Amino acid sequence: MPHALVLVGRGRYEDPWHDHAATSHALVSLLEDAGWTAQLRSTFPHALDDASPDLLVVNAGSGRVDPAFDGDDEAWQPFHDRRAALTDGGVPVLAVHQAAMTFEDDPRWAATLGGRWVEGASWHPPLGDARFRVVDDAHPVTAGLPDAIGAVDERYLDLQVSGPVHVLAVADHEGTPHPVVWAVEGRTRVVYSALGHDLRSYASPSHRALLRSAAGWLGG
Repeated sequence: MPHALVLVGRGRYEDPWHDHAATSHALVSLLEDAGWTAQLRSTFPHALDDASPDLLVVNAGSGRVDPAFDGDDEAWQPFHDRRAALTDGGVPVLAVHQAAMTFEDDPRWAATLGGRWVEGASWHPPLGDARFRVVDDAHPVTAGLPDAIGAVDERYLDLQVSGPVHVLAVADHEGTPHPVVWAVEGRTRVVYSALGHDLRSYASPSHRALLRSAAGWLGG
């Protein structure tokens, strides 16, 4: 069976508002139900040293940078180099929610992802019942999904999207569509979904269907 490695944010890649452990466990369960083996691993500087996954899943954010706690930027450079080597070598990526604001110490991550959260520009309304409108029902990731994905979640707005990004779903706000789910095909395949604030989002059947479909497409 194909193997997925789920990176869980900690230290400089976590915050007090997201339960990365719980949502990462939900991702593992979903992937296993879809026919993958899946492993959780926290973001330590050496977390990727021996990793050779068939899919890299990133569920991490942005937290406290404290060199005395978990190392300075130089100590983290091998981690980012290894991550870049995996994706440049063709390992696909599924990145969720706060992954748009993680790994700020390595600009290659935003280039791989196809976009990012920009502090002072990107934002979200209060968490609640949200609707994410599918804008391409022909792409393999969104084919067969409902016209909209519904979940109790945050709607990320004004994300900075760049490069060869194929937008699959948007959050509409005051008449403006904001890309929240997209796919990238380059050196490898990437799917980013801004959904996934907490377990209520992962309880949504349409959100779970999106993630299963994304994993299937990323797995080839």
